[in-house]
Formats: sequence, structure tokens, C-alpha cells
Amino acid sequence: MLTDLEKNAISDHYKNIARNLPNFRPRAAQRKMLAEIANAFSRTQIRTSEDEIIERQGESIVVVEGPTGVGKSLAYLLAGGIMAQTRDKKLIVSSATIALQEQLVHRDLPFVIEKSGLQMSFALAKGRGRYLCPKRLYDLTQTHAQTALGFEELQPNTTLWDKKPKQEELDTLRELADAFTERRFNGDRDTWPENIDDGLWHRVTNDRHGCLKQACPNRPECPFFLAREVLEQVDVVVANHDLLLADISMGGGVILPDPERSFYCIDEAHHLSKKAVNQFAAEHSLSQAQSFLEKLPVTTSKIAAHCDKAEVANLADEAATALLEAFGDWMYQVQQADELAPTSSGADPLWLWERGQIPEGLDTLVENTAISARMLLKHLYNLNDAISLARRQNDDNATLLDGLNLEAGLAIAHAEKINAVWDLMVTVPRETEPPLAKWMVAKRQSSIDFLFCASPVSSASMLNNQLWRRAAGAVLTSATLQSLGSFDLLLRQTGLQWLPETTTVALESPFDFPQQGELYLPFLPVSPKDSNGHTLMIAEWLPKLIDLRQGVGTLVLFSSRKQMQEVAMRLPDAYQEMLLIQGDKPKAILLEQHLAAVNQNRASILFGLDSFAEGLDLPGFACVHVIIAKLPFSMPDNPIDKTLSDWVSDQGGNPFMEITVPEASIKLIQAVGRLIRTETDTGRVTILDNRLTTAHYGKKMLAALPPFKRI
Repeated sequence: MLTDLEKNAISDHYKNIARNLPNFRPRAAQRKMLAEIANAFSRTQIRTSEDEIIERQGESIVVVEGPTGVGKSLAYLLAGGIMAQTRDKKLIVSSATIALQEQLVHRDLPFVIEKSGLQMSFALAKGRGRYLCPKRLYDLTQTHAQTALGFEELQPNTTLWDKKPKQEELDTLRELADAFTERRFNGDRDTWPENIDDGLWHRVTNDRHGCLKQACPNRPECPFFLAREVLEQVDVVVANHDLLLADISMGGGVILPDPERSFYCIDEAHHLSKKAVNQFAAEHSLSQAQSFLEKLPVTTSKIAAHCDKAEVANLADEAATALLEAFGDWMYQVQQADELAPTSSGADPLWLWERGQIPEGLDTLVENTAISARMLLKHLYNLNDAISLARRQNDDNATLLDGLNLEAGLAIAHAEKINAVWDLMVTVPRETEPPLAKWMVAKRQSSIDFLFCASPVSSASMLNNQLWRRAAGAVLTSATLQSLGSFDLLLRQTGLQWLPETTTVALESPFDFPQQGELYLPFLPVSPKDSNGHTLMIAEWLPKLIDLRQGVGTLVLFSSRKQMQEVAMRLPDAYQEMLLIQGDKPKAILLEQHLAAVNQNRASILFGLDSFAEGLDLPGFACVHVIIAKLPFSMPDNPIDKTLSDWVSDQGGNPFMEITVPEASIKLIQAVGRLIRTETDTGRVTILDNRLTTAHYGKKMLAALPPFKRI
């Protein structure tokens, strides 16, 4: 329950913002969001003993749809920050995009702290790969921290290079080492003023497999661990969905604070479920796996010789041999598969296992492959533990053992990748659960290779078990979370449907849509199902809809790049001169040119695809007309969506109405939302798709749009 102290703190700091910010207008929707978050977090359960198991039912989780203009970030940072402090929790703010991450760190958090007077520290969380590994840098250059300053001749340690290093690579290493030892560079790749080649950076960063952790002699100056220590000390941790999902996939509390002591503010929450599916998916190359397994005995024999683990090394070699034999059988299978034969279109052929079921006759091979992969990984873990033990007991061979640790780490990384695929391949979900998508791809470039791929089709179960039932509390928010007037789709996709006490709130928009905007649905005789006819019709209509004499911006959104380009080519010359087309130049440059034209009172027309339909902010005259070419349907043409679609059909459902239409409705609302960005914006939305008025689902999608004046 919310305490008087918490109520007063939130109220007082909110009033401070009103006092300290000229022209600040408290909004009812923003105040409601503050209250909903505070109340949800106040319902967090507290363990009375370490042995107590808490059964969470979503009582401390709230889903808030906050339309543009509500001021969502202020609400969740203020309410979340205060509740985290009073309840002794960390506040983890996660976004889907880098742009919002940077906005939170550089604008929103400093603003809330300054204007509200709330004492709140924060830090940006990044993955290990963004940080320099000092030991790797010193090993590569045979330079130690104490001797790196001012070294004149950089002699590379050739045993750690797989090729002779280029002089420019050595020069960069020297600059990095000088700057790091002089503390002019903190080891964060993003703070280095120049671009560092990915291949070179990969040599001086590290992963959890190659890291020596506490045994590392450079542990006190390690940028990654120093950053981790900062995360433990601050009140607010800003992350992104990928990092959050990577953390919970490793058990939680590995990169970010433990879920049990964290309140989560998940912004852009409509992206979470699909990002989670990608996080839990796995794939590996057949040829790369075979190459790794053939070379592995060299590594295991060295470990056995220096760690007295000959028996474990033999077991690892036996598992690798068994796995190689299985992959030999797989090579025969994929070469014989009709589904993987070359196609006339030149596209990579794909063999999708229908409904995630193992094809007849392959059950034993799948099982044997999975067992061998599992055993190999187990034995490699044991060898790595042996290296760590030897490293702690024998400083004399530290350099040698550190090199072995690096080799073992790379081997484990390969083995984990293979094991992840075959763990999924062999998994058979319960009848009530959706299947896993399982498929293979033939890649024909300079030589042929085959990819083995597997993925859950839904992240609901993983999110439910690994995040929601562990988190102290969470708010999920975005401008568009409802589909067809309901939160059902989001709740299903994120697993919150299984937490009945989850609260859902749809805030009212601060905009007066009937007064600020118009919706135009012209009578169109051609359906988008007639692709060529529809393209010709759009090219014919655009000059009627856009007046080049007005120095304003128009945004035209397409679902197909091909259609976008064909329409552009068919427009009159005068219109082509005003066109800025996504893909022709970087997005930032296109928007800069668009705004420059409008500021000079010249007409400008932006042609864009899906990424321009979300997150694009063009207030005022920069966008007074949004034209949508057709309803943004996504067809289930990839293995994951097709497997899910087939499963829904098997359950007696209608995948088009249950998945395709609701997802398209969200995308359409987001596209329409590009028009009104402030309380003074005005303009028109035109949709060139007659299905919105002729199809039964179209009327539902139309009803979910903002209540613009219909013309």
C-alpha cells in the first residue's frame, strides 16, 4: 500500500517541476500515470525470510498506454525513482531504441532531477562487448600497465594474432594503450573519438567465457567491472531491451541488478515480445561447427597437459567425435533434401519442419546430436574450471594458463551456440503450448553451407517465468499498446495474460483530435490486392493530394519498397524534384533536408517505409499531411510466423484475425500518429486502401484510430 511519505514525496516533487518550469501545465493523464505506477510498485511483495517463495500474480505490474503528449518519461522516472528509493529497489529503465536511451540519459533524467529536486543518480548499462579488456590489450602488445606509458616500439605478441598485424592496427593499439594508462580513455568504446574497426576491437574486448574474473591481474582497472560496480551504486539504470533480455536469459542479475530487487520501466513496450523471441532463438553454421570440432583436440590436449585433466579432455574429444559423426550424417541429409535444392529465383532455399515436428526418420539423429552437443559443453565447462583452479594455484604459469583460458572460452562459445540450437531442436512442447520453429537454410555463395535454426514462436512463457514472476514490479508503456481497442494482444504476447492481477490503463490523449486533424478516405475502385493497379492509382492520386505551392511537409508511408520506388518514378517531374526517399541517403540527412525545405517555405515530400511510421517526430509545418499507401499487413512468410500461424489454425483459430489484423492495427495507429505531435499541430491523414471501408476487419481498424473529423 502507498504510504503517506510516498504520496507526499511524489506530490511535492511534481509541484516543484510546475514551479521551476515556466509554462508547465499539469496534465490529468500524466498525474494518473504517476498514481498508477506508484500504486502498482507499492503492491510489491516482500520476503519475510530467504526461504520464502513469493507467488506473484501481476499485482505490482501495470500496463500504461500513454499517447504522445502525455509526458510518459517524466511520470515513470518521478514515480519509479521515488518508489525505488523508498522500497530499497533499483529502477531499471529499458527502451527499444538507442534514440530513446540517449534521450533518457542526456535529457529526461537530468531534467527530472533538476526541476523536481529529487536526488537521484543514474548510469547507462552496456554489454561487455562495448568495453576494452586491459589484459587483452597488454597481451597483444606485450605491454603492461606500468610500462605502457611512453613506450617507443610496439612489438606485437604474434602468438595472439592469427595474421600479421597491419601497421595502422598497431598504431591504434598504441593510442588506446597510451590513452587508457594515462586515464584519458575510460575503456568505453563509445567514448573513443574515432571509429575503431570491428575486427580490431574484437581483439581487445572480451566475453564471459574468456574473462578471468577475480583471477585477472587487471581486474581493478577493468572498465566492464568498474561499470558494473557503478550500476550497483546508482538509483537508476538505463538499459535497452536487448541487454535486459540477455541478462534474464543468463538467469538475471548477471549484467543488471537482480530482478527480485528491481522495478522495471519498460518503454516502447510493444517491441518487447518480438525482441525476446529473437533473444531466445539460435542458429549455427554446419561448416563452421565441423571446422571447430576438427580443431578442438589441439586445445583439449594443451589443457590436459598443463592441468592434469587427461580423462576430461578425452571425454571432450569423444563427444566432439560423436558430434562430428552426427554432422556428417546431417550433411548427407541436407544434401539429399528436395527442400534445399537450388531455386530458380536464386533465393536461399529453406526447409521448414512443419509445425516444429521432426521429420520422419530423423528422430534418432536429432536426439544423438543434442546429446553429443550437451556432453561436449559439459566437459568443456569442466576443463575451463580446471584452468581457473590451476591459475589460482600457480602464478608461475600465469601467462600460459591465461592463453589457455582464452582458447577454452572461445571453444565454449562455439559449443554453447551449437548446444542452444540442438536443445531447441529436441524440445517438444506440451500440447497446450505453441511449437518451436525449426528449419534449415542452404547458403550458396563462394561455397555451399547450411544453417541449422530454431526458435520459440512466442516469448510469453519465457517472459512470464524469467521476468514477471521474479521482478519486484514493472510498468510497461508506449504510445500504442492497444490493438482494436483491447490490450489482449500485448498481454498474450508478453505472457502477462497468466498474471490476472496485472493492471491495464489507457490514458486519454491531450490532443483535440476532431479539431486538430482530418481523416480522408477517398473512394478507390482498385484494391491493394491488385498490386500493379494500386501502384498506378497511388501515382495518379498523389498530385491531387499534395499542393506544391504550399511550403509544408508531407509524409507518404509505404509497406513495400518496390511500390515506393515505382510510385516515385511515375510522379510528374515537379513532384520528383520535391521527393526525399528513404534509403537514398541516411535518415538523419533526409530529415535535415526535409526540415530545411519547409523552413524555407518550400514543399517537401518524404517517402518512407515501416521505420518512418514509428518514432518519427515532425511537428508543426514539417508534417501537415500523412498519406498511407495501404494497410500495413505483415504476411507470415518467415519460419517463425508461419509456424505460429499454422499452430493457431490447428487450434481452431483464425491467424489472420487473431494475429495479422491486430498487429496491423497497431502499426496503422502508429503511422497515423505521425500527424499530431503537439497541441498546436493540425493536418490531414489520407489512407489509400479501400479495405478500411469495405472489409469487416477494416471497420474495426477504423474505429481504433483517433477520432479525427471525417471528410
